Amino acid sequence: MEDLLRRLTPQVLSTLIRRHGQFDACEDAVQEALLDAALTWPQQGTPTKPLAWLITVASRRLTDQWRSEQARRRREAAAAAMVPADATVAPGPDHDQAADHDDTLALLFLCCHPELTPTSQVALTLRAVGGLTTAQIASAFLVPEATMAQRISRAKQRIKKSATPFRMPPEAERASRLRVVLHVLYLIFNEGYTATSGPDLHRIELTREAIRLTRAVRELLPEEGEVAGLLALMLLTDSRRPARTRADGALVPLAEQDRRLWDAIAIKEGVELITETLARPPLGPYKLQAAIAAVHAEAEQAEDTDWPQIVALYQLLEGVSPNPMVTLNHAVALAMVEGPRSGLALLATLDADDRIAGHHRLAAVRAHLLETAGDRVAARDAYLRAAKLTTSAPEQRYLKGRAERLGDADG
Repeated sequence: MEDLLRRLTPQVLSTLIRRHGQFDACEDAVQEALLDAALTWPQQGTPTKPLAWLITVASRRLTDQWRSEQARRRREAAAAAMVPADATVAPGPDHDQAADHDDTLALLFLCCHPELTPTSQVALTLRAVGGLTTAQIASAFLVPEATMAQRISRAKQRIKKSATPFRMPPEAERASRLRVVLHVLYLIFNEGYTATSGPDLHRIELTREAIRLTRAVRELLPEEGEVAGLLALMLLTDSRRPARTRADGALVPLAEQDRRLWDAIAIKEGVELITETLARPPLGPYKLQAAIAAVHAEAEQAEDTDWPQIVALYQLLEGVSPNPMVTLNHAVALAMVEGPRSGLALLATLDADDRIAGHHRLAAVRAHLLETAGDRVAARDAYLRAAKLTTSAPEQRYLKGRAERLGDADG
């Protein structure tokens, strides 16, 4: 039932916002309807049309809120006229419109409003579209619930002040706004796959939610190749999760993972998806990243990896979407083809880039390449620097362990 309610939440909320506006009030009403469902459905059974049931009950709660505000009597009358007298009656034609997928997509676009910071976009998307509670989101990002509640509240107020109508963006804006939506889903997935801080490497609730929401967007926009590319990338990347940590939570790098533990079903779906979508132009960054993940997934052993193909794909990716993280990964692939010194030379181009110069991943990759090149002292120093820069406990343990092994070998 929890999965059903979470799946229906964005459709209920988007329907109420479309009819009545007022993000805050509509969300409060939806949460009350969800609570009613959680209490009554286990006893009375799930309604034959659960979406219509939730919309009706939420609409009633919204009407009740307006009845308590004398200044909104006219709006209360208009809203009440749209709600059936009995919440158990079969839905009418207006309720059937709730199945219009554009409402859910419009809600996602609204949560990813360009005036919001990426952090606020992520939080609001998880709250309104994902159906996660504020406490769950706060726990995932390791902040107090009150802090997360303020962040979400400020985001909703910012949207309210912008006076953005609840509808799909105009055609001229849709492509750029879709890029923001996909980036937000990408951020959610990445935070779940490699948590930026805390005791655990994974936050499975975030990776699952990112995949679920991306599937939903693909159902709404089946012809958008980058949506399919992002879904394929998530599936192929997440397929490695069972092999990324040992029983004690220690991190296992890609080259050392037991690939028999990888999720074969997710790999099959991801490879088929990217194979089909690569045939349709244009080439976007998510398609190319998914293609790289597919090359890794198709190698039965690490030594079987087609590194020249991966280098070629990174070269394409740098042309389509140049950014320091792409260059960082390109350096790793280049080192596998031409040797560690070539990879280190490419890494050196990032030292003056403020976006990544102080990031632990740059130090960690440099340490790995220095170790491969035989410069154990410099590698040890780089591993220790990377360990100081990261706030992820599993990554800290791994990086310190690598440094200690190099120190022991030198001794």
